[in-house]
Amino acid sequence: MAGSSEARSRLTAFGNQLIEVHIWLREQLEDLRDDVDDYFDGKGLPSRDLRAHCLSFCSALTRHHTGEDRGAFPVIADEHPELRKVISELKTDHNRIDWILGNLEKLLGNLPETPDPATAANVRAELEGLSAIMETHFIYEEKKLISVLNSMNVPGWREDKPDFLLTEDDDE
Repeated sequence: MAGSSEARSRLTAFGNQLIEVHIWLREQLEDLRDDVDDYFDGKGLPSRDLRAHCLSFCSALTRHHTGEDRGAFPVIADEHPELRKVISELKTDHNRIDWILGNLEKLLGNLPETPDPATAANVRAELEGLSAIMETHFIYEEKKLISVLNSMNVPGWREDKPDFLLTEDDDE
């Protein structure tokens, strides 16, 4: 049965796969936000586990965006030069997101063992900023690129799923 599921996944249009990855990343961010809230409410994960969760999420999001920047975007730009400005704007968003992820990693890397209100406010502000930019970025990207990705046939992407289309399930 796993083989037929994998075959179906390989046949799914790339744009639809991208939407699935965006949904998964949104869910991962929501889980991280819930864990942060629980931690600062004194009923959640120990700080080291929260840091590990953050690193896992940050790594997945970075892998996705790096995969787009290095893999998908050059192919799209070659086949659809009219989208080069869109791709440039998306790359700018990636840089902004990387900056926020760096701030978040630093904040969570220095969490006190006992939660305090000042740290909670700083961490939650970074998460709110990350959530806002991710959402607008994903919506814009989906609006501008889904139909293009769905029309593309890149055999290499079918043979070996590129990083920008991977989720945690693909790592297993």
